[in-house]
Amino acid sequence: MNKQGWSFSVLAAVIALSACSGEKHDKATTEVEITKETTRAEGKPQVDSEVPPDADNSTKNEQIIGEELGSDTAEASANGNASSSYPVQAYFGDTHVHTGWSADAGMDGAILTPEDAYRFALGEEVKSNSGLKAKLSRPYDWFMITDHSDGMGVINELVAGNPEMMANPTLKSWNEALNSGDEKRAAAAKSELIVMQSEGKLPKEVMDPKWMKSAWEKTVDAADKFYKPGEFSTFIAYEWTVNADGGDNLHRNVIFRDDGSKTRSLLPLTTFQTQDPEKLWAWMKAYEDKTGGRVLAIPHNGNMSNGRMFEEKRFDGSPMTKEWAEMRARYEPLYEVTQIKGQSESHPSLSPEDEFANWDLWDRGNLILKPKPPGSFPYEYWRPALKAGLRLEAELGTNPFQYGANAGTDTHTGLSTADDDNFFGKFKTLEPSNKTRWDFPLLSGPTDTYMGWEMAASGITGVWAAENTREAIWDAMMRKETFATTGPRMTVRFFGGFDFDESDAERDLVAAGYGKGVPMGAKLSGGTEGQKLKFLVAAMKDPEGANLDRVQIIKGWVDGDGEAHEKIFNVKWSGDRTVDAKGKLPPVGDTVNLETAEYGNDIGDSQLIGYFEDEEFNPEYKAVYYVRVLQIPTPRWTLYDKVRNGIEMDKKVPMVQQERAFSSPIWYSP
Repeated sequence: MNKQGWSFSVLAAVIALSACSGEKHDKATTEVEITKETTRAEGKPQVDSEVPPDADNSTKNEQIIGEELGSDTAEASANGNASSSYPVQAYFGDTHVHTGWSADAGMDGAILTPEDAYRFALGEEVKSNSGLKAKLSRPYDWFMITDHSDGMGVINELVAGNPEMMANPTLKSWNEALNSGDEKRAAAAKSELIVMQSEGKLPKEVMDPKWMKSAWEKTVDAADKFYKPGEFSTFIAYEWTVNADGGDNLHRNVIFRDDGSKTRSLLPLTTFQTQDPEKLWAWMKAYEDKTGGRVLAIPHNGNMSNGRMFEEKRFDGSPMTKEWAEMRARYEPLYEVTQIKGQSESHPSLSPEDEFANWDLWDRGNLILKPKPPGSFPYEYWRPALKAGLRLEAELGTNPFQYGANAGTDTHTGLSTADDDNFFGKFKTLEPSNKTRWDFPLLSGPTDTYMGWEMAASGITGVWAAENTREAIWDAMMRKETFATTGPRMTVRFFGGFDFDESDAERDLVAAGYGKGVPMGAKLSGGTEGQKLKFLVAAMKDPEGANLDRVQIIKGWVDGDGEAHEKIFNVKWSGDRTVDAKGKLPPVGDTVNLETAEYGNDIGDSQLIGYFEDEEFNPEYKAVYYVRVLQIPTPRWTLYDKVRNGIEMDKKVPMVQQERAFSSPIWYSP
């Protein structure tokens, strides 16, 4: 069915929408379950999980992609380009979840534990931090808790008034704020903690590692307790939270392939020990050398790094080296493209020809709103980093920025909610119980504030794995066979090679993709003069979500003079639209009803499958390609809040969006 309702219950005053007339009914003091059934648009076609009959090529496409959603593996063509089997199932999960055990989350009033977060991810109903009933419409396939290593285990002691902590005036004031019941006072204390951590001014009591040991052991135990191979995969993980030079975001989520037998006895690395990512990689290597285990890291929010995420030098300012590039490429296979704090794909100023670059921008400063220095944008975003990596590979021998696609929520509530109609926000103070959360301060700094309406209900990661196990999913992340979405569970396939033809997109696209080429995340090389690089792409809508607008391939390359370029190709689209001479495609349309927060699936297609040949391919130039899929316009969480609560919002607040997905790239080298 259309994703047109809300799946949480509200305990206080709620406004429900009538299925028939759209009239509002006041349900004050009554617990109301708001479901998809109660908000279906009058006269709009009901869309169930099967392919709608109005899709022109629904039968053919259903056969092609439907095979991907069946068994876990399928036999591949034996030509050396693929192994004896390949993944045909996409598994969805979140790589970025904080509970009340993270210091900033707990400071804001979060009380949910890792066990609560896992139960929620499994589809169980839990009570939110603010007392609302919370439940996902669909459970996740895999999940992890990434509480901050800095201050891990501190918050419970602080709230309880540990005497050692209460001797510090700052910690005592935070204790009083947290126990006051005043949400704005608690939020202000949380912002103060973030600023002090960014500036290296935290009280010494917070940095004492003795508080971490017990919390980490319980985190590990919870992951192992909820791990059900074949059904629900969990990962032992944490976040290393570097806010360099006063808030420059260089955060990494550190994710283990291993169980508690290898990870329970260690203590996670903190920024109290080092802020240098190179030393994190050394810590990861030491772990692997000592235990025989495996670990990877995922950077995020380069958009708030003030130009430091992809800076072309080492953390201490010294020149990059081959070893530095090799370590970064080895331990950081993925990059988080989208989450609650906006997108890090590209910026309109960097991609002026990209009509879809202006979305979910958090570009006014770093994590504590310290203004950006001039020229920082090119070193903050994924797409320019992909292009820069092509040039750096020629200089260093290794591409340090060879990042696949990842997305996570970065929720600090323990509730991973990437659906706009069921969005619980980043912090406890921004849960739906706060009916004016759109105008509530989210992050504050000396010069600016990010407000609640700027949160994005995003995102999740899909992985193509042989089975739903910790090892198989981690391995898929490491080989970059992943795609990121802003929340919908649409599926994306992307293959590159020299031997495809159009008929491959019309038969068994997946077998042809693995048998005659390489999948997303892989490399191609050795093109010859006159050859064309060819691609197979396939996207299927979220069975419970909106139809698709278009599929694009985004290309970056470095020419013979070392100059970087990019171009966007519309490969497949819905409807009878025609691309103009400049390669632009007219908008798909908009069915969103701004009065009722409903939309219709009578535009767009359920599946888009196509073949693309790069006519401009030059085998002498390094290049990188990735797929971007756009949905038709749908209501944003702010519109659901506006209608649900009967409130007005500032005209600058966006009400409609086009959700999207990104494949990991395919790289070409001569």
